[in-house]
Amino acid sequence: MKSYVYADKFFFKDSVMGPGYLEITEGKFGQFQEAPPNDYFQIKDYKDKWIAPGLVDTHIHGLLNRDVMDNDFEGIKEISEGLLSCGVTSFLPTTLTASADLLNKVLETIANHYQEVQGAKIQGIYLEGPFFTEKHKGAQNPSYFSDPDVQQFQKWQELSRGMIKKIAIAPEREGAAAFTRKVTEQGVVVALGHSDANYDQAKQVVESGATVFVHTYNGMSPLNSREPGMVGAAMGLNNVFAELICDGHHVHPISAKILMDACGRDQVVMITDCMRAGAMPEGNYTLGEFPVSVKNGMATIESGSLAGSILKLNDALKNVVDWGIATPEEAIKMSTLAPAMSCHIDDVCGYIAPSRAADFIVLNKNMELEATYLNGECRYHI
Repeated sequence: MKSYVYADKFFFKDSVMGPGYLEITEGKFGQFQEAPPNDYFQIKDYKDKWIAPGLVDTHIHGLLNRDVMDNDFEGIKEISEGLLSCGVTSFLPTTLTASADLLNKVLETIANHYQEVQGAKIQGIYLEGPFFTEKHKGAQNPSYFSDPDVQQFQKWQELSRGMIKKIAIAPEREGAAAFTRKVTEQGVVVALGHSDANYDQAKQVVESGATVFVHTYNGMSPLNSREPGMVGAAMGLNNVFAELICDGHHVHPISAKILMDACGRDQVVMITDCMRAGAMPEGNYTLGEFPVSVKNGMATIESGSLAGSILKLNDALKNVVDWGIATPEEAIKMSTLAPAMSCHIDDVCGYIAPSRAADFIVLNKNMELEATYLNGECRYHI
């Protein structure tokens, strides 16, 4: 069955085009054309609207009072469905530092059932921890911290049936560079975060293959005049991606702009780091083994430290445009193509092209989400 989507603008990988018509055939994208189709086909009319790729959230722990670490796949299915209302069509369920036994179980559960989700597609798994440093632990439990261990990682990868796409480590931990070389040889992305590393330590591990900085500015050694730290490494090193939480609480808009200017907006990855309180009322929740209070748009643990976020990725998309620090095209790339490329999943998501799954969103000119399509079918609309 062939149909067309008409809209004023289409955001493609390397260009913005429109008005025009985008072909959808059997759940996949076809060709774009400016002229109306010659033959009669069903046309979805989004006059005055914009079409962009489905958003890609590569760092998300939970939503709708569900969490990946609950080890309940019914909960992950609910997260998957709920993400459609955030414009997200692909994601990496993200773990927390926990006991090896619980991580084993969570990885097996996802590997055994990931194809059962009916909403946003699971494109792999992100292990956030447990190879971190206590000074910047955030809401990660330091009781389970350890030095990077290739044999342990191999066990987790076997349990996940090769689904681990990314793992975060602190570069100052003993053996971090050797671990990074071994893991990246397998095509797995090594990210750096929850770390008090100095610039040289971060640089050594980047030179060993690490390519992502975890929620930049947060949970890492800061930039100062005599020691660039992890933040300086994220800004100053080449060929790295920098995750960024654009909720207005984790990072000041001007600090976000400085990072974007330093790295280039094609290297900034907008993420949510959303925990179970996402899309839920204010109140008391948990993240891992810690109680969390959600109030005034922030999730915090008892110490006052931020504990993930309750951000929706479509709101981050709108925020950076409203703040005047990114154009719509740049904002879309930072929440689609850049995250997909940063985790080596851009072969299945992140941009619109013929023969790819027709996962896309409809935006109005104020960058507000109006609809989410999965495999060419409208699965959410306002």
